[in-house]
Amino acid sequence: MCGWTASCGIPGDLTKIPAQIGEILLRSETPCIGVSNDGCHSLENGIISKPVMAIDLKENFQSDQSSELSLEQSVLGFRRFTNVIISSAVTIGGVGFSLASASSFFGKDLLPLGQPSQLIFVPQGLLLGIYGIAAFLLATYLWMLYIINFGSGINKFDKESGFLLVTRRGFFKEIKVEIPLKDIKAVKIEMRDGINPKRRISLRLQGRRDLPLTRVGQPLPMAQLEKDGANLARFLNVNLEGL
Repeated sequence: MCGWTASCGIPGDLTKIPAQIGEILLRSETPCIGVSNDGCHSLENGIISKPVMAIDLKENFQSDQSSELSLEQSVLGFRRFTNVIISSAVTIGGVGFSLASASSFFGKDLLPLGQPSQLIFVPQGLLLGIYGIAAFLLATYLWMLYIINFGSGINKFDKESGFLLVTRRGFFKEIKVEIPLKDIKAVKIEMRDGINPKRRISLRLQGRRDLPLTRVGQPLPMAQLEKDGANLARFLNVNLEGL
């Protein structure tokens, strides 16, 4: 039976064999008598067996390459539980102000709390009505942002095309920006505590303003921020700034 020689169909330079096929040759329980584009052929009971899943090997090899050549990050938009609570509170407030104003105008208690019918319509009832209208407009705006998931999108780094694709969901259309990867000079981590904390990952670009990548309105945990920034800097092979 043939061993590892060029005469048995195995090339003398084993470095030219794809890594996936090489691993199968090393793990195979039966000797391999030849390698072709279809895979590895072995001899069992005097019969040459079928090639080893060459199609699967090629697919796995291509998927590994694609994972190294591209990186896609999803960005959370307005569709968050905290925004649901805020929108619901504004809606309930608008209903309450409107019912209180209507109770003052008609002289009947339409609101189960208190006795709004005792209020004088001008100026108290009228002022409550204005508050109710303003609350309804604000609630409508917030619920529209929630429905369209305003601010959501992806950051796709593609080394094969050499571009970064940034997409964000706008009010009336989706915003798309393409930036050459060669213009990315560093990954920056910005952290600021206080009343208005800011924790975000941004890209330092050549000849442009810094491009923020993380979501807006809810600071990320510090550990996740550092991990995401380090992974992105490693993928782009650039410096990590801000730590």
